[in-house]
Amino acid sequence: MDDTSGFPSKRAKNTDAKIEDHKVSVYVWDMDETLILLKSLLNGTYAEAHGGSKDVEKGKEIGKMWEKLILDLCDNYFHYEQIENFNEPFLDSLNKFDDGRDLSDYDFDQDGFGPPKDDVNKRKLAYRLRAAACAYEKGLHNIFNQDITEKWDQLYQMTDEYTDGWLSSARSFLNQCSSGMEDPIPFPDSAKGMTERNNSHCINVLVTSGSLIPSLAKCLLFRFDSLIKHRDVYSSWEVGKLQCFEWIKGRFGGPNVQFCVIGDGWEECEAAEAMRWPFVQIDFRPNNSHRFPGLTLRTLGFYFSIVYGNRGAATDEPEE
Repeated sequence: MDDTSGFPSKRAKNTDAKIEDHKVSVYVWDMDETLILLKSLLNGTYAEAHGGSKDVEKGKEIGKMWEKLILDLCDNYFHYEQIENFNEPFLDSLNKFDDGRDLSDYDFDQDGFGPPKDDVNKRKLAYRLRAAACAYEKGLHNIFNQDITEKWDQLYQMTDEYTDGWLSSARSFLNQCSSGMEDPIPFPDSAKGMTERNNSHCINVLVTSGSLIPSLAKCLLFRFDSLIKHRDVYSSWEVGKLQCFEWIKGRFGGPNVQFCVIGDGWEECEAAEAMRWPFVQIDFRPNNSHRFPGLTLRTLGFYFSIVYGNRGAATDEPEE
């Protein structure tokens, strides 16, 4: 079921640069129980937090449907059965082993990939990571047939309704962050303490404790792929979040760059503290402002200001 037509002969080299003339805002996101809700649906804690207004069993059933869809996508289009024991922290991690072979007619099922993880098998694994990047870039509307697409759309809408718009509002907020149109960071040299919106650049990066391939599948299924590039998805499964944060700082760090971590767990909190980055803790309980819907750019701006010492308070709209 692999469609590898249209592969570039070799994955394009990562051209991340430290942009000296731009204000750069890097938002470092957690996935589970932050941008999406899944575990709390499966174990019923999301419904229980709503004091009887949510059907616990319905939430669990929705979670199980997502689990099946994620696994089917991983197995059918991302070679997950072959590589689930070879988790990498990001898709470009084995680029030096990729010889650029044309994969259009490559038979992933007959190339003998497996242990040990020597240079030969690292090259074969690099092929699979390149295939995953290609599938991610194509998007699910170019992968799924009409029947699966309709079921996916229905499940997404059902989940969004059950969670009071969590999925759609998280996606909308990601879009606001990535657009740079309402950058909440008040840089000191900006007029009235506000952000210079026309000279800013914003990036969404995902650091998830889950393994890499299922995390990419979730990005596609929960419709974040247009807002988070495949090279900006990190798995901390084996290396830890602090190591991922250090890599991210190495890619984007510079005098005009500020970082903010948004997640729900202790590990990203401790890693953010070690990096001296602001941390915003997501909580799905009702009436909490750090949730979706609820989280605003104004709130993130306050966290940036506290940590980086920028003058002025951030607002969602420019001052008159």
